[in-house]
Amino acid sequence: MGTPYRVEITATDADIDELGHVNNAVWVKWIQDVAGAHWYAVAAPGDVDAYVWVVIRHEIDYSGNVRAGDRVTAETWVPEPPRGARFNRHMRFLGEDGRVRVEAVTTWALIERASGRLMRVPAEMAAPFLA
Repeated sequence: MGTPYRVEITATDADIDELGHVNNAVWVKWIQDVAGAHWYAVAAPGDVDAYVWVVIRHEIDYSGNVRAGDRVTAETWVPEPPRGARFNRHMRFLGEDGRVRVEAVTTWALIERASGRLMRVPAEMAAPFLA
């Protein structure tokens, strides 16, 4: 694994479900938000304008709870080159104690904005995410 892209997130009251911890749907939103932040931070501006990513699969393992006011560090990385239009992004959320709360692998596909069609991921677009 290369150096992961990191984002700090603090759970708010709006993120909490009836069990008193972050709702599973919020974790999915955070996964998408962190992946998007990584894309905007690393991608070439022309690529951001011309393409959009869509999730085609989430695999999520929940192993710890997070409550309102708790902070987690989200880490994401792309361990292997894309296969055609698709690639897998790995993500984990660590509590303030360093323990994993959630781990996920999401499969993303590249869509050309102008045509709305899937597009093979060019090597030069993938390279900054694999470094």
